[in-house]
Parts: sequence; structure tokens; C-alpha cells
Amino acid sequence: MTSKTSKRIAAITMARNDEFFLSRWIKYYGDALGTENLYIYLDGTDQVIPENAGAAHITKLPHTDMSRAAGDKYRIGLMSDLAQKLFDKYDIVIGCDCDEFLIVDPDLKMGLVEYLSDKKICTTLSGLGLDVGQHMKYEKPLDTTKPFLAQREFAFISTRYTKPVVLNKPASWGSGFHRVKNHNFHIDKNLYLLHFGAVDMDMLLAKAAKRGEDWVNHLKRRGNGTINDITKRPARGERWIKIARTIQRFIRAPYAWNKPNMCGLKIVVKIPERFKKTNV
Repeated sequence: MTSKTSKRIAAITMARNDEFFLSRWIKYYGDALGTENLYIYLDGTDQVIPENAGAAHITKLPHTDMSRAAGDKYRIGLMSDLAQKLFDKYDIVIGCDCDEFLIVDPDLKMGLVEYLSDKKICTTLSGLGLDVGQHMKYEKPLDTTKPFLAQREFAFISTRYTKPVVLNKPASWGSGFHRVKNHNFHIDKNLYLLHFGAVDMDMLLAKAAKRGEDWVNHLKRRGNGTINDITKRPARGERWIKIARTIQRFIRAPYAWNKPNMCGLKIVVKIPERFKKTNV
């Protein structure tokens, strides 16, 4: 049974020097929610606004160099404050990085608005985190004109990306949207958060080159963790996705009760073929 009325849903993010992923983020969440319901902070007045921004609300902020930890804390503070303001107008706010895409299992044939409108949410809702990466033996460099999932078939099941990206009331996210302070996780059985930061090794090398030769050499020598796991570990079937969700729902470390746990298991899975229907 679906709701008679759709809930008002916004999506928010913050980006710097990430026009490629941001344009993809705008396309996906704009199609799902309407670009007029997207709110984007750009870190730096020099940042380029993607051509497909449409009616998205975009604010450019002055950039300040910070340590990684301080920068993460600063950015998530801005995101939590923005979400709090948006609850004057919206019922639900989705907050995530611009290389992260929250999808509903395509078997349900429902979009985000229809699915979330019918959910009873207890402050937060999470999708199972799937860290999508390039398999260096089987997959070619990314064709940027085509959807990611038309070119990538494997993902590392990652607690790092099982994030509470959905809120239905004001709350404070922890750095990187990895947790909500003073609230538990609720991992939904039909939601997945797909992360694409490691979708292409050439793209990672290009980013490293902007940071210096040492970064390039390190990446060539050590590789990328996600890409390494996907390339070297055997890929398991969808049964392991269900097992992983069960583990993450019920297992918590005593020192981090509001973060999911995989008990040290490192699992690579073949992404279900039906996920390509999302056009991510």
C-alpha cells in the first residue's frame, strides 16, 4: 500500500573541485526529486556550477584551507544546519556526498519519493553501503558519457557507506554523514547507498597528480583499497548482500553503538543486474 500523498523531500550536498560527480548527482536526484528540491554548497567562490543545475539552489562559500579533520567537521556542521532549516519546508532531507547515490531496489518499481513517503522513519534511515570500484582485470576505463552501472559490475560491501543519509527531523550528522549523533541506525531492507569514489583508476590518478608526484607514486605502488579488494577477492552472489545487511543491522561495537559492523568480514559482491535499471 502506498501513501495517498507524497512527502516533500530535499537532497543536499557540498562539493569542491568535483564538477563531474556533482553533475551526476544533480541528474540523479533532480530526476528523482526535482532540481528545485536540491540544495548545494560549493566550497569556493571559484567553483563552476554544472550546466545541468537547473532550478537547484546553489550557494558558493569562500574556501578556507583546513586540516582534513577540521574540514570534515566544518562541512558536516553546515550540512546539519542546512537540513534543520529545510525542515520548515520539507518532511525528509537526504544528505550525502556528491559521489553517493541512494537507490530503491528496482524490483519494487518505485522511486525515492514514492518509497520514502510510505516509510515510517524513526529520525534516520540508511541504505546498505556498496562501494563500487573498477575491476582492473575485467573492466575498461570509465566512459564518462555512459551510466556507471553499465560499466561496473562489482562492489565491496562497506560499513563506511552504510550511512544514515535520510532524516525526517532535525539532527546532527557526524563527519562525512557516517552517523547521526545520539541516534541509532535503521538499515532499510530495500535501500542501497552506492559510492563511486573508486569507480575509475585513471580518474584517481588524475586527482592524485593534482596533489603531487608522491601521491601518484603512492597510488601506483599501493593501489586503491576498494579497487584492490574488488580485483583480488572472489565476487560473491546476492545472498551475501542479504547476509551483510543482517549483520550490520544487529552487530555493533560497544564503543560505536550507532555505527554498523561487519565483524571483520571483507566481502566483494557482483552487483545485481537489475540495478542497471536505475541509470546511475
